[in-house]
Amino acid sequence: MSDLRKALFLIFHGFDPNNGISKKISYQVNALKSCGWNVNLCYMDESISKRRIINDKVIADYGKGALSKIRKRTEFSSIVKFAKSNHIEFVYMRSNHNANPFTIRMVKQMRHAGIRVIMEIPTYPYDQEYSVQGMTKQIFLDKLFRNALARNLDAIVTFSDYDTIFGQRTIRISNGIDFNSVKIKSFQNDTSRELNLIGVAEIHRWHGFDRLLKGLAEYYSHPKDYIVRFHIVGYFYSKEVENEINGLISEHNIKEFVILHGKQYGKGLDDIFALCDFGVGSLGRHRAGIQKIKTLKNREYAARGIPFIYSETDNDFDNSPYVLKAPADESPIDIDRLIHFYRQLHLSPQDIRESISDLSWEKQMEKIIKCLFE
Repeated sequence: MSDLRKALFLIFHGFDPNNGISKKISYQVNALKSCGWNVNLCYMDESISKRRIINDKVIADYGKGALSKIRKRTEFSSIVKFAKSNHIEFVYMRSNHNANPFTIRMVKQMRHAGIRVIMEIPTYPYDQEYSVQGMTKQIFLDKLFRNALARNLDAIVTFSDYDTIFGQRTIRISNGIDFNSVKIKSFQNDTSRELNLIGVAEIHRWHGFDRLLKGLAEYYSHPKDYIVRFHIVGYFYSKEVENEINGLISEHNIKEFVILHGKQYGKGLDDIFALCDFGVGSLGRHRAGIQKIKTLKNREYAARGIPFIYSETDNDFDNSPYVLKAPADESPIDIDRLIHFYRQLHLSPQDIRESISDLSWEKQMEKIIKCLFE
């Protein structure tokens, strides 16, 4: 390992192996390792006190209380010191929308030491996303300093189609998939009398699950012989979203057709996927002002080997025969159209999974390395 080139993967929040974002980070780190890099992961741990960790070792302990909250957002010299003393060649920084004079100074110091620094912006644009959640104040500083931060980077990694963001060139990749971690559907259920849909998410309004529920309400407004059920997996981001979903279920008397599983992972999640044959992606990204996005969930459904529906633009999937595009508006999802689409499909789970072989995390991270070093 000591002969390998060294990278630092830097995140400004916690790291929980069961969390969806942390899983993605693990896949990216493993992909960089597969590309021949010795990768050091830096993250925050707040279980005892606020501590910055690299490779399970504490590099800074900010203690507890109000002062610790400030220190974790302003003290980055420990990161710079680690990067210099360990001969880090490049830093992959995951944006937490935290551009400020302290992050700018950190990047400048690393660049001055000859270290290449890139920053991933997971979702772009993101201002309206914060506005929808009533969190505009949280990115006030970011708005003031993000152009200056961007100027000091080598590039910005994006899953969008933007050539530049905040005046900095982008490296455009797709959200990838770790095929070893996603179990393919081993069989297709008997769907001659019923169809089970699955939607997996940390549930926000932009997932638009309410549109699917309104579609079910319209579908069941007349007696039906063919049963469609919607399995919702994940926790609600806010009480407002939870109340809206539960209110629609109650109001339209569709409780027997909607199953709320809560947060699931591992075998529990695999077992629910085994019951289901059709995935529900995002149906309300337009609510957050986003037209083009390459979500992880679309890729997971394809890796599982099931067809799915979404409403945004995702050029990795828009022309795929196993994808049903919904209009990017507030209309209820047409369940009859969905059933008809599913019935005319003649693709096996293996066919669907093999169609995204180029979307492995290793191939996506390879693109970044080539842009930086070749």
